[in-house]
Amino acid sequence: MRPDGLHGSGAGLAPVATRVAALNARYRHHGAVAVLEHALKDADLGRVALVSSFGAESVVLLHLVSVVAPQTPVLFIDTRLLFPETLAYQRDLADRLDLRDVRVIRAGLTELALADPDTALHSRDTDACCTLRKTVPLDRALSGFDAWITGRKRYQGDTRATLDFFEEEPGTGRIKVNPLAHWGKEDVADYMLNNRLPRHPLVARGYPSIGCAPCTSPVAPGEDERAGRWRGSAKTECGIHFIDGRIVRRPTQDNAA
Repeated sequence: MRPDGLHGSGAGLAPVATRVAALNARYRHHGAVAVLEHALKDADLGRVALVSSFGAESVVLLHLVSVVAPQTPVLFIDTRLLFPETLAYQRDLADRLDLRDVRVIRAGLTELALADPDTALHSRDTDACCTLRKTVPLDRALSGFDAWITGRKRYQGDTRATLDFFEEEPGTGRIKVNPLAHWGKEDVADYMLNNRLPRHPLVARGYPSIGCAPCTSPVAPGEDERAGRWRGSAKTECGIHFIDGRIVRRPTQDNAA
């Protein structure tokens, strides 16, 4: 925690809003590779990590980072409820792409024993389970960074329609980097095909969006890609958000992670 109460390690850096404006102006006409290649070395960004779920489309951003800056820390949240296939895929990709600083983030065993002793919290309160197993561990892991890379894209919803490469994360003192902001779904598919990148094994089994095993089910033809997430409830996102410096839990279409 910084002396001003905000997260990140950027002592001496200019205010976040100032740096975000400068970075967007500097790299506005660059592509995803150039944003990563140049911006990751930019003093205005500070210390940067990539947050990845190693999910259905994660391999694109992981591959880009492995080519441009393989030393970039990669934060992978293991909720201890993930599919075995996800854990195996994570290990395989880390080795195949030569990712040199993968950090597996987990809630502490003592925390889990106190808040979820029967490992059934997900069946009673999905928001509380996500907070315990994802939101709090990620916030803790990001506390030493000034920025983090996300896979968010403009086509993913109206709230992302004007998404920039760089944006301020309110209340945290951090910057979110969205190198794939201008990519369409076809760009993602083409990149995976052209670079012969391995798909998550569950995609072929009807899981186009992959989360924790107890809360993810296959999707039928014609259903929305996220229909299998928390099926039967109004919840559509794990809801990792930071507002006014506090973690906020809520279902939303504008999830950052």
